[in-house]
Amino acid sequence: MNKILKSKYPAIGLIAACALALSSSALAWTNKPVKMIVPAPAGGTMDIVARVVAEQLGQELGQSVVVENKPGAGGAIAVQALIAAPGDGQTIMMTASNVLTEIPHVMKTGFDPMKDVEPVALIVKASAVLVSAPSVPAKDFSELVAYAKAKPRQLSYVSYITGTIPHYAGMILNQKAGLDLQHVPYPGSPPALTQVMAGQPLMMFDGLATSLPLFNGGKLKAYGVLSKTRSSHLPNVPTMAEQGYPELDFSNWIGVIVEAGVPAATRDAMNTTLAAVAKSPKVRDRLVAAGFEAVENQTPAQMSKAMKADFERNAAIVKTFNIKLN
Repeated sequence: MNKILKSKYPAIGLIAACALALSSSALAWTNKPVKMIVPAPAGGTMDIVARVVAEQLGQELGQSVVVENKPGAGGAIAVQALIAAPGDGQTIMMTASNVLTEIPHVMKTGFDPMKDVEPVALIVKASAVLVSAPSVPAKDFSELVAYAKAKPRQLSYVSYITGTIPHYAGMILNQKAGLDLQHVPYPGSPPALTQVMAGQPLMMFDGLATSLPLFNGGKLKAYGVLSKTRSSHLPNVPTMAEQGYPELDFSNWIGVIVEAGVPAATRDAMNTTLAAVAKSPKVRDRLVAAGFEAVENQTPAQMSKAMKADFERNAAIVKTFNIKLN
């Protein structure tokens, strides 16, 4: 039947071909290679997400997507490289939202996250979880608090950097629960977790992606998830809100941002393409297996609004607790 239609009405075949071409070009915002900057070293959390996405994105675009790691200065080096690039959509950045909504409040970054960049697509959510060593004599969160109260100024909590969620969360817990845990910052999550597993600091608010393998191996215990809903990875672990601490609701997203000069139409096309990439089973399954949570797509405008709200909330926390980078 198709052959008859094409031979009798050749215009139909031409129209169909043009429609397909237009559909493909609408998804592919570029016909040139793309550079994806990552503000972390190879093998880090953001790098893992970037490389999984880059592989599938390259197939969607029919172009190479080159991952370029630019760690350092709390992500500022990478962001500065992004905003220095032409605003043509050929350079994008895979980042965690804390690079934009937390770090700038405690470090001089050389950029304004509310003016110099624009978010274009969510890829995954990175939940946080309260962890401690299995040797700690507390079977649940209420017992953990009681244990800490019985040892004022003797116990500590760790974070992977001053001025980020693991730091905020500990200070809020101190205030709300009447604790006096001392904050000890570490240069990254792995060394901090090593100390927690050894039972030296009492606890840590860590990213689920880095803690999950340690739960499975019996090296850490989870006491609460810092999000509105329970994690699919830890369905038996209650949220902090369920345990009376709704203020402890912190989740970062990992997604793609661009320089603010990229046209809105290009950002929308990027959003469409990257949403398809994030939803593809090949990408989704690999990232969920790595400890991340799948998310529903948002428009760039929705992402910008949410990012601004997080930025302002974190600014208020930093001011309230007078948090400064050591």
